[in-house]
Amino acid sequence: MSARTASPKAPRDKVPTTTEPIETGTSGFYLKGPGFRRYLTVYTLVYIGISAVWGAVLGIVLPNHVQLFEFANFFTGADAGVDLQQLTLLKQSIDDGTATATADQQRQLDILSAYESSKAGALAVITSIGAVVTMFVQPIVGVLSDRTRSRFGRRAPWILSGAIIGSALLVVARFSPTLAVLGLAIALAQGFLNMALAPLQTTVADRVTEERRGLASGLGGFGNFLGGLLGGILAGVFFSSVGLDIYLVVALSAAFTATLFVLLARDRSSLDLAVDAFNWKQFFVGFTVAVRDADFRWVFIARLLLTFGYTVSTALGLYLLQSYVRPALSASEATTMAPLLTLVGLPLTLIAMLLSGRISDKVGKRKPFVIVASIIMAASFLVPIISPTLPGLFIQVALAGLAFGIYIPVDQALFIDVLPDPRRAGRDLGVANLGSSLGQALGPLLASLVVVVTGGYLGIWIVAVVLVGLAALAIVPVKGAK
Repeated sequence: MSARTASPKAPRDKVPTTTEPIETGTSGFYLKGPGFRRYLTVYTLVYIGISAVWGAVLGIVLPNHVQLFEFANFFTGADAGVDLQQLTLLKQSIDDGTATATADQQRQLDILSAYESSKAGALAVITSIGAVVTMFVQPIVGVLSDRTRSRFGRRAPWILSGAIIGSALLVVARFSPTLAVLGLAIALAQGFLNMALAPLQTTVADRVTEERRGLASGLGGFGNFLGGLLGGILAGVFFSSVGLDIYLVVALSAAFTATLFVLLARDRSSLDLAVDAFNWKQFFVGFTVAVRDADFRWVFIARLLLTFGYTVSTALGLYLLQSYVRPALSASEATTMAPLLTLVGLPLTLIAMLLSGRISDKVGKRKPFVIVASIIMAASFLVPIISPTLPGLFIQVALAGLAFGIYIPVDQALFIDVLPDPRRAGRDLGVANLGSSLGQALGPLLASLVVVVTGGYLGIWIVAVVLVGLAALAIVPVKGAK
């Protein structure tokens, strides 16, 4: 028997999964291993869980909910049984010069026009108020999470509380007795759910090394897209049978996945975090630090323009299928078709999301990816102008999906790369998210204004082309990143 004895192996749970933090009370960077893989998994799952809310509620359930309230306001008495699809087809035939309306039909067409403007405006106001709430929530929560002391780390309390309160507000939305209550509940739910997402995004800057941020951001983008897709499909397929109870299903998904993240991707305690004395002036002035940096400012402008243009094109998506597409679809047909439109772009989007972040990490460049993505998206908006048909929309969505697949992970990594002060990542990435939030707030308002002023939906695509084209140009001046 040999006199040598094998050295005992370190227990698996004793192998370190993160580096030591640079500052007391902050996070360490992940090393390769099960800890990093677990983080990436639950990070992606939270995006899926919360984005399912946006896909189901903002894409399908809320537009239908608003229509129910507005239809009851406009079509009353003998008009309560009117077939909106047939009335819209009549309008399209009259516009084409192939039909003439009777006096009673013209009266109903006038009601239809007022109804279209009113429901577009109501939906735009509700979604825009939610985006405005998010604009204030994300940067403020970013600053507060930078300063948070808890045994679960700086970000976890905000992620968990935001998801749970936001989910509870979706339950309130389900049982809203009036359009005003519905709007308030949805707006607050958007704010609280984004209160969870803002610090979640910041965990990438906290815990992931620079050469892996494209991968992490790509998986977050993948989760964001997949969650929206699954939520939309769920709502579209089951709305006819489940109806407004879809609110309850997606509320559960958001709360459950956020809880998983906090439990399975535990952060270091921040109880010993060194925090400067709070100063209100510095608090508000701090939000201007990032945008005073030229590179950060240009990336911010580009995100604002692209999000603005994209939201203009999607804000009234369900109504486009009922009023712009030829031939027009009924409300139930549009509800079923809307998630299928998203599904058609799935392969291109997923491939682009999973590859673009990793490729940008390897080549060490971000700008070309963002510029190309913006150009592809702008080009996609030309398709419905040329072909206002269902096949035309399928082509547009596929191209836009490819563009977003390239854009989302690389743009997030680009923002992290140009942060003027990595120690204030929560604050500055919260400011970065203002670009998305402001675009999401302005998009529905501009889309509804186009409908009201022009009486149709064509102008929506023209505006979207211009805004996203400008987004591509805005990235060019960035000098601190390739």
